Amino acid sequence: MSKHKLFKLGAAAALSVTGVSAITSLKTVRAANFTAVKRVKISYLPGKSLNIWTNYENGKFMGYRAKDGSVWNVAETAVDSKGSLWYKVGTREWIEARYTVDVDKETTTPVNTSTKAKKTTAKNITNIISLGNTTKKKATKAKAAKVKKAKKIVDAAVKKTTKKTTKKVTSMQASSKAAAVVALAKQQVGKPYAWGANGPDSFDCSSLVQYVYQHAAGMELPRTTYDQVKVGQTVYNKSQSNDQPVSASNLQVGDLLFWGSETAPYHVAIYIGNNQYINAATPEQGTIIQTMTSYYNPTIVKRVL
Repeated sequence: MSKHKLFKLGAAAALSVTGVSAITSLKTVRAANFTAVKRVKISYLPGKSLNIWTNYENGKFMGYRAKDGSVWNVAETAVDSKGSLWYKVGTREWIEARYTVDVDKETTTPVNTSTKAKKTTAKNITNIISLGNTTKKKATKAKAAKVKKAKKIVDAAVKKTTKKTTKKVTSMQASSKAAAVVALAKQQVGKPYAWGANGPDSFDCSSLVQYVYQHAAGMELPRTTYDQVKVGQTVYNKSQSNDQPVSASNLQVGDLLFWGSETAPYHVAIYIGNNQYINAATPEQGTIIQTMTSYYNPTIVKRVL
């Protein structure tokens, strides 16, 4: 097994980038050159351990895990393409944030009541307890201030990261699904047309759309054109555009193209870019790629991704 550096927590370095050494087989080091943004505790399943990954995006399982209840310092936060938050707890070790809880409070050590202390006079005991309580309150206050400061740092970091990535993640997700839709639709080209068929060996126009979006994008679209035209955002409606044909510049890959009226569409296709679309056309043509023309231009366009 290759050696990885997890950031070991020291008593005098509570804000160093670390994970408590819950995996003894790994090489641990102090990380004085790093600054932790927060501390978290693994909250998974009792007796179970959480997988550690090589990256937050398409990472691989590293072959070892973080024990439930163990405490880790977080060096960095990141949001993957699905919008999930991850924490970096080593040089290249990542864990999913949803299986952790923030460590906002630290337990203070109780006042030592040794045998010798018990033998002191009542006055001395009172003084010791008073001094201990004062020291305890000061220590607790100082620790609370450090925890509060650390929490502010990580909250600001997460907020900044989320704000910058939310729009990007949404766009990436739509783009990724659109690419998957186009790829699967192209795989159906050449298959026969059969009215009422549901695939995967043959299709009619609406069953092709339903099949592709279900298997490529995880979307459950209705079965018929009458219901599919009611889904998503209307990008173009000929009756509301002074009969002007839709421009390819207004279309996005994965848009649904309809022919007919909004209340009675008779055909649907999947736009794949470059003014082209894939559809289960006719019994003679089967499933084919076609190019939009002014003669046969869609009358309605819906965006579902």
